[in-house]
Amino acid sequence: MSLLWQARFFTTANHLRDLPNTQVPEIAFAGRSNAGKSTAINVLCNQKKLAFASKTPGRTQHINYFSLGGAHVGQHRKDEAKVDEIRALLVDLPGYGYAEVSGSAKQHWQELLGDYVQKREQLAALVLIIDSRRPFTALDIQMLEWFAPTGKPIHCILTKADKLNRNDAANALRLARSILSSYVDEEGKPFPFTAQLFSALKRTGLEEANDRIIELLGLSELQDAGAQDHSDEKSEK
Repeated sequence: MSLLWQARFFTTANHLRDLPNTQVPEIAFAGRSNAGKSTAINVLCNQKKLAFASKTPGRTQHINYFSLGGAHVGQHRKDEAKVDEIRALLVDLPGYGYAEVSGSAKQHWQELLGDYVQKREQLAALVLIIDSRRPFTALDIQMLEWFAPTGKPIHCILTKADKLNRNDAANALRLARSILSSYVDEEGKPFPFTAQLFSALKRTGLEEANDRIIELLGLSELQDAGAQDHSDEKSEK
């Protein structure tokens, strides 16, 4: 069982001042509205309604946090929160780029997203959700430009790969890797950016995405230990 299956709602924030005062690693999911971000999160966490997918894309305006470990604790609850039990946080960022959102809302989101990805010390990595049929819009590039200077890893998940034939899917992945490899540090070394194909419908790329996210959170040993315990239990039966 994946550690991501432990994910539970933790808290929500609409301003940087409202972000949780936790010190565990965070991994944020960002993407254009309609790219399949909420669906990808729900499939990875093996839950149907963990991440909110609005019928009107662009309506989800808050930063939503989900905890791993301390599975039944939440900052929003009135009882004492055992924050020390939480191993990591998944962060669902507002979708960007939907035309019907008001100008003031767009500006607020842009400032919120930009400040969060550039300044949040606890942020360990970014998962960039991109529709494989419409790769790297101007707003996707803007997100890369915001985040790249931090030097932290990006993992790009190209969703809806089942909508493409094999050749088009391979080309989309090649393009993604080419764009990501163009971002280099001061010494000319590529940043730790990776990409993969993904289909929530066909559940392809699920294990690859899970393993990469667990690795970026620094939880690989914990995941492996849990898998070994589960294997031992099955052997005993």
